[in-house]
Amino acid sequence: MKIFSEVSDEFIEEYYKQISKNVKKIRTQKQKTQEEVALAMGFTTATFYTNAESYKRGKHFNLEHLIKISKILNVPLHKFFEI
Repeated sequence: MKIFSEVSDEFIEEYYKQISKNVKKIRTQKQKTQEEVALAMGFTTATFYTNAESYKRGKHFNLEHLIKISKILNVPLHKFFEI
């Protein structure tokens, strides 16, 4: 059984990019700035959040980040994973 070997790094990277796009889309619909969400998550600046939302430098949201963002934006967690 080679299930995990069939999941390429490129596939995972595309998923991270799609999650980032979904976060940005929902955030803008909710009329929140990146800084507002980053500060509400407990970051002192928006730098990490901005990089993760645009998938810059390989930065991406982890599950804890997504749970916090879902609470801040009042949206079900699964919305971030829609393709």
